[in-house]
This record gives sequence, C-alpha cells and structure tokens, in this order.
Amino acid sequence: MSVNRREFLKIVSMSTILSLGGVVSISSLKNHVEASQISRNAKALTAKRWAMVIDMSKFTSEEDYRKCIDACHREHNVPHVTDNPKHEIKWMWTDTYEHAFPGNEDKYLSEKIKHMPFLLLCNHCENPPCVRVCPTQATFKRKSDGIVMMDMHRCIGCRFCMAGCPYGARSFNYKDPRPYLDESRENPEFPTRMKGVVEKCTLCYERLAHGLLPACVEAAKEVAAKKGITPGLIFGDLEDPNSEVRRVLNERFTVRRKPELGTGPSVYYII
Repeated sequence: MSVNRREFLKIVSMSTILSLGGVVSISSLKNHVEASQISRNAKALTAKRWAMVIDMSKFTSEEDYRKCIDACHREHNVPHVTDNPKHEIKWMWTDTYEHAFPGNEDKYLSEKIKHMPFLLLCNHCENPPCVRVCPTQATFKRKSDGIVMMDMHRCIGCRFCMAGCPYGARSFNYKDPRPYLDESRENPEFPTRMKGVVEKCTLCYERLAHGLLPACVEAAKEVAAKKGITPGLIFGDLEDPNSEVRRVLNERFTVRRKPELGTGPSVYYII
C-alpha cells in the first residue's frame, strides 16, 4: 500500500472521528487489554522498546529472505493463500525499493538497489496510527516494550487499522484461513485465525515471553552461520545504550520507511 502524507492524514483523521463513540463505550476494557497476552517465564526477554535493524548486505539470495519469511509464517500458522493475490496473508514479505521507500526514488539509483528485494514487516511504530483508529482496541501498543499487538478475538474486521497503516503491514482474512494451512507444518502452540479478522507481525511476543528471539531473527542467524558472517537481522532494546541495536545504529547509517509521516518506525535498514 502506497500512501502519501496528505492521504495518510486524511485516513487517520476520518477514522478517528468515526471511532470516537466506540472508544468511549469500551473504555472499561482498556485495563484488560494486555491481560490477553501470554504469561512470561523466568527466562523472558525484556526491553523498554524492541527494535530491529535489517542489514541488506547480509542477504544475497532469494533463499536467504525465504528462510526468514518461512520461519515467521511457520511459527504463526500463516495461511498460504494463492488463488487471489488480494487475499494473501503476510506477516513478513519482500518488495522493491520503489515500494518500500516511496518518494526516495531516483533515476540514478543503482540497478542493484533498484531491484533488491527488501525484507518488510510491521514497523511497531512509536506513534502507531493503527492503534489510534481501532474502535475496539483489538490492536494496541504494549506499554511494557512498545510492541504493537493484535488481538484477533477482539477484532471486528472493520479494517480501519489497514487503512491507517501506511506500510501495508496488515492482512485481512477474506476467507477461512485454515484450509490454506499445511497440517504437517502446523504449530500447535500458536492459534489459527478465522474469517473476518486482521492479522500481522507481533514480533514473536510469545517467544520473547519464553526467552526466545523472534523466529525470523533465529533464521537469519542460521543463514549467517552457514556463510560465516554476522546476521542480517539485529534485534534488541532501542532504549538500552548498550544493546546491539544501539551499537549498530551508532556505527552505521540507517534509514526507515516513510519517516516523514511521524509514526516513528522501530525497524531500521542498512542499505
């Protein structure tokens, strides 16, 4: 989804007006939202604000990207819908520079970057417009670590969040997703969804709660280990000056998607 600043502000403003009544009526639910999350064990990974750096130089083949995407989708039982491109469900995917960083195109841009597949996912924004426009608080930002969550049980399928997200990071289940799951690869530890709800990346909050890194980050580490290089996905606490994420941001020039919109993405790219 490509949205310019004017279109983006218009969508957010209209959606907020339409949802004001709903926000007031369900305010009593506000304190219970985070209760829907999984319980943490003693090994849980914690941060004040989780962030990711994607080093594009570490991904040199389609297989490298695919391993990260497959790990994410397998972990979360993401259905493989292929009969209609508009019905595709994706938590992590690739797209071109033109679509990943609209407005930054240049006719002299190198052919390598122009055609490079950029790994994309929910940006877990500091100021997430999807949270602002959701009338039921099905999508919400965790106060504890900044992850933008999605409660599929609370989602009423209005898709305001999809209109509000300027990154196209959300997918809507137009049909029952379960027939599109590979039962042999199904993860019994993660729930499947139903028709009529929105879903997206939640930074593997369920794995963090058990002391594990996000599935895509683990996959990137495996890819790097085989090549004898450092991983292309760096994950850590943006608020911790000693974290690996902060070290990389301090040493390398990075860019974010559509920073002009003021959403404050937590995903950075080294190009």
